[in-house]
Amino acid sequence: MNNIKLFQEKKIRSVWNEEEQQWYFSVVDVVGVLTDSVNPTDYLKKMRKNEPDSAVVQFPYQNDGGVYLGTTCPQVEMVTDTGKKRKTLAANVQALFRIIQSIPSPKAEPFKLWLAQVGYERVQEIENPELAQERMKELYEQKGYPKDWIDKRLRGIAIRQNLTDEWKERGITEKSDYAILTAEISRATFGLTPSDYKIYKGLTKKNQNLRDHMSDLELIFTMLGERVTTEISQKEKPDTFTKSKQVAQRGGNVAGVAREQAEKELGRSVVSPENFLLDSDKQNDTLELPFLENDE
Repeated sequence: MNNIKLFQEKKIRSVWNEEEQQWYFSVVDVVGVLTDSVNPTDYLKKMRKNEPDSAVVQFPYQNDGGVYLGTTCPQVEMVTDTGKKRKTLAANVQALFRIIQSIPSPKAEPFKLWLAQVGYERVQEIENPELAQERMKELYEQKGYPKDWIDKRLRGIAIRQNLTDEWKERGITEKSDYAILTAEISRATFGLTPSDYKIYKGLTKKNQNLRDHMSDLELIFTMLGERVTTEISQKEKPDTFTKSKQVAQRGGNVAGVAREQAEKELGRSVVSPENFLLDSDKQNDTLELPFLENDE
C-alpha cells in the first residue's frame, strides 16, 4: 500500500509491508524534512558509505558509546511526483531512528514522536477496521469532498474489498488478474476500462485514483456492478479465471443496463469528464486506504 504522509505539512512517501506488518519510509523524503535541504538527494549521497549501486546502503551513526553502527535500507518501489513508480531507498521505523541520530536537526525529536504515532495508528487500524474508515473520512473531509460523496466512497471501498475477497476465494490473487476482471466490470458498466476512464477525466498521473474523481452516480453504478459480480460469484463459485471473467461481465452488464435507463430518465450521460482536480491541490496526494483497492 503506497501512500503519502504529512509531517509538518511536508510529504513523506511510505509503503505498508503486509507480510512484515510494518511501514517503510522514503529515506530521501525524511532527509529532506529533517535538513530542509534544497537537494536532499545530494545530502543523502554524502551520507552513503557503500558503493552507489549497492543493493543496500549503510548509514553510519554514532551511538552514546561512540561506536558506529550500520542500518540496511532496501530499495522499495514508490510513486514519484510524476506519478511513475520508481525504486527508492526506504527504511522501517527502527532504521529511521538510527538515521535520525546521524542528522543534526531541531526536528529530530518531533519527528520521532510522529513516527511513533504513525506506527501506533496503523496497529489500531488493523485491530479496528472501523477506525481506519473514520480516518479515511477525515482525510476526505480535509480535502474538501462533500459528506454525502464521502459516505458513498467509503461504502464503495467496502464493496470493493468484499469483491476482492471473493476473488481470492476463487483462487485469484494476482493484481494483474484483478485489473483484467475490474476492466471487464467497468467496460460493461460504463463502456470504458479504468485506464480509458482516467484519460477521459484528464487524470494523467498513476497515483491519481479514478474513484476519487467520480461523481455520486458514477460511484453508485460502480458499486452496483461490483456488488452484483460478488453475489453471482458467491452463488456460482466459478472454478476458472475464464468463468470469473464471464461473471464480471455479467455483473457489469446489470449495472450498465441500469445506467442506460437512468440516462434516459435524466436526459444526460452518467459518464462525466469532470474531476476534483480544480477543487484543491490534492491531485498529487494519495489517501491511505484501510486496504488495497486494486481498482485498475
